[in-house]
Amino acid sequence: MNTSARMLRLLSLLQTHRYWPGGELADRLDVSARTLRRDVDRLRELGYVVDAVRGVAGGYQLRAGGQLPPLLLEDDEAVAIAVSLQSSAAGGTPGMEETAIQALSKVIALMPPRLRRQMDALRSETERLPWSGGPTLDPALLSTLAQACRDSEPIHFTYTAAPRNDRSAEPTDRWVEPHRMVSMGRRWYLVAYDRDRQDWRSFRVDRISEPRTSGQTFRPRELPAPDALSFVQAGIRRMPQRYAVRVVFDADPERVAAFVGRWATITGTPGAARLEMNVDTLDWPLFVLANLDAEFTVESPAELEAALAATAERFGRSVRGS
Repeated sequence: MNTSARMLRLLSLLQTHRYWPGGELADRLDVSARTLRRDVDRLRELGYVVDAVRGVAGGYQLRAGGQLPPLLLEDDEAVAIAVSLQSSAAGGTPGMEETAIQALSKVIALMPPRLRRQMDALRSETERLPWSGGPTLDPALLSTLAQACRDSEPIHFTYTAAPRNDRSAEPTDRWVEPHRMVSMGRRWYLVAYDRDRQDWRSFRVDRISEPRTSGQTFRPRELPAPDALSFVQAGIRRMPQRYAVRVVFDADPERVAAFVGRWATITGTPGAARLEMNVDTLDWPLFVLANLDAEFTVESPAELEAALAATAERFGRSVRGS
């Protein structure tokens, strides 16, 4: 492992913010204790505050500094960060647009010319349509929850299970072990183990407030699902929704599934694809039916048929008027 790669690996380990015994850290990097000390000194020169305990049981721990020190990034990592910031700046993460634009300008300014040309080309040759609707999120809240997931740090917060404008919604105090953040469209979820209820839960991030970290750590538990996304999707399917949408398309299931993605269940046979989704509003089903170029039959609900008829009439009036 060359010096640059080893430094990246060392920084990655230290950024868990746990205390690393010197021997264990040297074994992870496959270096001597002397080389490890030199690498730690290089990180300090770059601005990282690394505390050290000397002696037989000595070790190292990264401490948060007053300012963000220089980052050590591989080329593909730098491009990935810039692409993500572009998405946020274009409205991919509500509430973070201005912050993302400022961060993006700094990242691109620090890129070497070859990477900057790549990003300039991507920015000039790409058009985006920001996804409208969805709750606005506090960037600081997202950062706090994500860091608690990364550091395996229990966190307290206030949670409102129903929309905050619902007067019947009673906020509750939660004490959880955060596992992973999940982004679905313009909604974010926190997957965590609820200590009081002694069970796994997914929490809508826009309904979380007053997060309080503990400064402690926990041993991560095994999630009862293949991954966090599957866990959230399963929970959404179990929740009562306002409309149960059932539509049969004159198309192959593979084609419909490729268009709809993870937002619905697609079954059926060639030439007869069956779509099932449970939704609070009919906006997304209407979008799918209008844009998937295939004949279809609506089985339910009646409200979707009425919405389709009203939309068709409005479009018809527009055509006749022109």
